[in-house]
Amino acid sequence: MPEPVLLISCEHAVNHVPPRFHGLFEGHEVVLQSHRGYDAGALELAEYLAGELHAPCFKGQVTRLLVDHNRSPHNRTLWSEFSRQLDTADKEWLLDSYYRPFRARVSAWIAAHHRAGESVLHLGIHSFTPVLDDKPRTTDIGILYNPHRVEEKTFARLLQRALQSARPDLRVRMNDPYRGVHDGHQSGYRRQYAGDRYQAIELEINQSLVFGAPEAWQALQGAVGSSLRAALSAGA
Repeated sequence: MPEPVLLISCEHAVNHVPPRFHGLFEGHEVVLQSHRGYDAGALELAEYLAGELHAPCFKGQVTRLLVDHNRSPHNRTLWSEFSRQLDTADKEWLLDSYYRPFRARVSAWIAAHHRAGESVLHLGIHSFTPVLDDKPRTTDIGILYNPHRVEEKTFARLLQRALQSARPDLRVRMNDPYRGVHDGHQSGYRRQYAGDRYQAIELEINQSLVFGAPEAWQALQGAVGSSLRAALSAGA
């Protein structure tokens, strides 16, 4: 089976707030800078991997606290406590300005490669807070996938082995700290395309690694890149 074409997305890339919504966050600037506002380090890693592997990188352009690009339109957590009470006109503006264009660009790219007879590997890049609800998280890198899709499970295992070989000091775990079957950006494409034509993997990086020594963070990005390349080659 030929090596799939790689697509990279970063749904929680930024904590940008358009001027018309600045008032929503007055007195809540700390939340915007936290893991709730964006995924620290995810954009940097996504752009690094895109450059190293010559893949497109599709990035969210607004904070998830306004509209969450990694939730389906029907999911109530598409909106946060800051945006849930917005009127219909404001919500439609956010959807038309950010959410729908982002989804449309990714969907069109996948569809074009599907028409060309190619298989797509969609890698979503995220990061997570080291402590949630006062409980430390012990995973360093999480690989999320749908265990019912054989091709995803196979690639996830290849990537885990490659990462563990490159960085035996790190705890690389499957479907942790989240489950790969939760509602997200990739869910709709899984319903649309068969497993041999579309595989979705989410990579979750513990933010303790992002906020550590800069040289260590750079080295980790290199290890992720080389491991991803090795997994792609092994699965071809």
